[in-house]
Amino acid sequence: MLDYIIERTNKYIDSMPKKERKKYGQFFTSKETARFMAGLYNISCDKSKVSILDAGAGSGILSCALIERLEKIASVQAIELTCYENDDNILELLKENLYICKENSKKDIQIYIITDNYITSQYLDFNHMLGGNPEPKKYDMVIGNPPYMKIPKGAPEAAAMPEVCYGAPNLYFIFAAMGLFNLDCNGELVYIIPRSWTSGAYFTRFRHYFLTEGKLEHIHLFASRNKVFDKEDVLQETIIIKIKKTYQVPEKVTITSSQSNSDFDNLTSLTVPYNLVVSGNDFYVYLVTDEKEVSVLEQLHKFNKTLPDIGLKMKTGLTVDFRNREKLRDDEEEGAIPLFYSQHIKQGEVQFPIQKEHEYIVTDQKGLMQENRNYLFVKRFTAKEERRRLQCGVYLSKKYPQYTKISTQNKINFIDGLVTEMSECLVYGLYVIFNSDLYDEYYRILNGSTQVNSTEINAMPVPDLECIQEMGKKLMKSKDMSEENCNMILEGYCG
Repeated sequence: MLDYIIERTNKYIDSMPKKERKKYGQFFTSKETARFMAGLYNISCDKSKVSILDAGAGSGILSCALIERLEKIASVQAIELTCYENDDNILELLKENLYICKENSKKDIQIYIITDNYITSQYLDFNHMLGGNPEPKKYDMVIGNPPYMKIPKGAPEAAAMPEVCYGAPNLYFIFAAMGLFNLDCNGELVYIIPRSWTSGAYFTRFRHYFLTEGKLEHIHLFASRNKVFDKEDVLQETIIIKIKKTYQVPEKVTITSSQSNSDFDNLTSLTVPYNLVVSGNDFYVYLVTDEKEVSVLEQLHKFNKTLPDIGLKMKTGLTVDFRNREKLRDDEEEGAIPLFYSQHIKQGEVQFPIQKEHEYIVTDQKGLMQENRNYLFVKRFTAKEERRRLQCGVYLSKKYPQYTKISTQNKINFIDGLVTEMSECLVYGLYVIFNSDLYDEYYRILNGSTQVNSTEINAMPVPDLECIQEMGKKLMKSKDMSEENCNMILEGYCG
């Protein structure tokens, strides 16, 4: 049955221009992925009737996969399936596919297709407002491959869910939040979505809602970014999650991984303490794949401070060079100050000048200048193939006494003292941390992208100020800036 539904869907994909499908953020689930997702539900043997919600149902692949699974469970006699879909192009195919499922099933299946906007039609219910349904419909199972599409922060869908939206949101996490709202108590949601929600400031509100109202039970990771969706060129890093609607925190989370969507029979599996996977005030989700990564989290989570807690903060470089071209200079001139780029970070130190273009800036704009004082510079961007994600360099103001002000290009980050200038030993101590393998591995677990995000760095656990200064003194005394030496120094404080 599912094979036939997939065959019909592929014909639709071939006939419908990608540009048209992109309007709705449509990327279709593969047969193997759909069956894997359907297999994640815990279905009670004493349950004779189940209710299912498939929001953004598309051609009905996930609904059919779940019905196929339920066919094998003798106790389930009746299935109530509700599908939301408002794309007129695919609506007829959805109706036909669900009719095929119903006709080929031995179960009593009731099907409801709702063509309203899934989010805005439940606006009053979600926000518990007058005019809403005092007892909105709840479901035992919610399954979904939501639309992947950025929307303006003023879009009706974003306005409908202010509790979970911040900045310019994406429909996928709005769908996930509404899906959790639609779940009955102890019901289960299985979604295939990008991993981007697991960290970062944009998703803080969503994580607070999603991981307070529900609890993660299973996460599936794909090693290959481009082999998740059949017939689709999607480079977004995608994961499958299963979440249970409960306030009770489970002891463990299961994390599985496969190379692609075609080798679910060859899974690696890991069981990890819940408080290691979901951690901190901002509910960051750490996607560990092996025992070594679990050990990294265990070591660093022994520290209970963050950079802001100890009077420090990572900030993003001040100058967007292409927006300030008229202020940039290749050579030093009167009134010019240094403009530091990631290329100035070499072998753990900041070297200047290096005879690159636009190394100086002439400006009286306060927002483009900072005090010439001690910093740790950290590259914001690295290439995917580079071995290290965290690449940093020590900047000491005493090396450039001729300047009272400097500037930093916005493709680097810098760590600064919130109140007072950092001592040299403190800067070197920060270098020990950020140049260590332990923190590099930690950041890779936290963030799958190649961008070093200051919000995430400021939320990372760090030793207290005195320990960091001691590390810096040891590094300065050894005069060895290598990773191996940083690892050795840090190791003495992680035991």
